[in-house]
Amino acid sequence: MSSPEPRPSLLTHVVPAAPPDPEAAPWVFGSALWHGAWTTPVMRPSAAPWFETWAEQGFTNQSLRQNVRLHAGGTQVRIRLSNAYGHTPLHLTGASIGHTAGAAAVQPNTMRTLRFAGSSSTTIPANGRAVSDPVTLPTEPLDDLTITLYFKGATGPATYHQLSMTTAYRAEGDHHREPAATAYTDTVQPAYGSWYYLEGVETTGPHPLPHAVVTFGDSITDGFGATIDGHDRYPDLLAERLLSAARPHPVLNAGIGSNKLLTDAPLGGDAGLARFTRDVLDQPRVGTVLVLIGINDIQQSDDPASGTANPTPPVTARQLIDGHRALIRAAHTRGVRIVGATLPPYRGAAGWTPAGEAIRGRVNQWISTSGAYDAVVDFARALDPDGTGRIREGLHIGDHLHPNPAGYRAMADAIDLAVLEQ
Repeated sequence: MSSPEPRPSLLTHVVPAAPPDPEAAPWVFGSALWHGAWTTPVMRPSAAPWFETWAEQGFTNQSLRQNVRLHAGGTQVRIRLSNAYGHTPLHLTGASIGHTAGAAAVQPNTMRTLRFAGSSSTTIPANGRAVSDPVTLPTEPLDDLTITLYFKGATGPATYHQLSMTTAYRAEGDHHREPAATAYTDTVQPAYGSWYYLEGVETTGPHPLPHAVVTFGDSITDGFGATIDGHDRYPDLLAERLLSAARPHPVLNAGIGSNKLLTDAPLGGDAGLARFTRDVLDQPRVGTVLVLIGINDIQQSDDPASGTANPTPPVTARQLIDGHRALIRAAHTRGVRIVGATLPPYRGAAGWTPAGEAIRGRVNQWISTSGAYDAVVDFARALDPDGTGRIREGLHIGDHLHPNPAGYRAMADAIDLAVLEQ
């Protein structure tokens, strides 16, 4: 009999100590019940090999303008900022929010000053976060908001989300209360974009919304291959389907490009096991999580820039399955429904190997047949309906790994909306 396969050491890190006290939950403020309207997982600053970012240099006497699309509306709004990977306090001089008028412009009559404990400025401790005071700003699902942050002093390297597929804009000096885009002449090209310090947007209103759906995973969830500023990642399209079906669950995207389930990745953030509680279970009023992760653990590549290089022995199917079981236990501890997605094919991609393909097959068989997940979504079949072992031509960006907008549409359409509801 063969010896047991080693277990990943992070398995114990994902399980929360106890279910949260609803009365002490951060999304309950006075009589207001806050809903997650948008989120992104934050990462430590690093140099991205694929495109330029502003993360390592940070900001000094600059205004930073960032756009987000909401998946929940309301009458009031607030934001969450993160200095999770900062080594020093972060001094924010001023901030504003308003409805996007296109690119870096803001609709003038909607611009609001953001305050923190009554002050127009705030200091966020190293490894800490800040939540703004509520401002009255009526919003609807699929509205685009523009958030502007002004940093007078040097921030140092910035906590950020590397791949936003959304253009960020920068201006020299203080322009955070100017609706016009005139000063915001600086962007990153090619504009794959990043989000900086911004962790979440929450809304509240007179009518409670259904619980949120969080999509958790790697670059396929993050949306690499989607249209820049086009909002056609699979979570975006899922949100549109839910709205059209009169099931207005907010959809919160917790994907990180190059992310692995079992281990940290230099360019892919903390391991999925390590970040699951923060990025999923601690979201406002989460009810369901849809999990698609593991292909970066399987891939073996000689290109360090891919984020999948792994000099250690290849991962085993047992290790990945144990990792998925840990996510399931953590979700159930919090009373959260958890839906597993099969890993799409990647034959033809740089990191494909026959051994990796065999692992993918065993993991997908377990996801599909074990009954461990509360429900299953078959993304592998959605992208490979003929069972060829490859993503169908016309559904990927040319690398045989990442879907294009048509592929993301196929994924969103493959989800039975009923499985997302408790």
